[in-house]
Amino acid sequence: MTWSYARRRDEEPREAVRPDTGTKTRPDRPDRPDRPAHPAVRALAMLAAFAGTVLFSVVLARLTLEPSAASAALVHANLQPGRSIGAYLESASTVEAARQVGGNLLLGVPFGVLLPVLLPPARGLLRVAVVTVCLMTLVELIQGALVTGRVFDIDDVILNTTGALLGYLLIGLRLGRAVHPRRRHWWHRRPS
Repeated sequence: MTWSYARRRDEEPREAVRPDTGTKTRPDRPDRPDRPAHPAVRALAMLAAFAGTVLFSVVLARLTLEPSAASAALVHANLQPGRSIGAYLESASTVEAARQVGGNLLLGVPFGVLLPVLLPPARGLLRVAVVTVCLMTLVELIQGALVTGRVFDIDDVILNTTGALLGYLLIGLRLGRAVHPRRRHWWHRRPS
């Protein structure tokens, strides 16, 4: 089997074309065609991501929006980045610090995994970060305003966003590309 490369004027080859099928392949992996997954696979992935999002929302609500009347006098709002994290690491036991910091990191991971599957326009490191910051800030504001014993903490937003970025880099990027392949935007196309 031979491969021919489509060439434009004085340019390097951009994509390989299989002569027998005419399907385009990725330049970095000529053995693997860049085509979308089967519609049934995409539909199942979207359904699973939606179910995961609903389940995650229930868990998030239970963890963050449950009142804690016993700690109402102990908690204070934190608008200074790093203050709560420093307090956990300095004064709390190792187990409590790991629970607080690790729990907030893990709470953000599903955003990085599910966003690229549910919302293809939200793919990308910066977009995942912006969506997560917005959603987690909203959750923190709601819990600070409406839930007894809970307050707004900017460090929770930072840790949740870091977890979302880790989830995106480890799983979400590949999963999003598998379900929704890359598309060529208008700025990538050049007139012939």
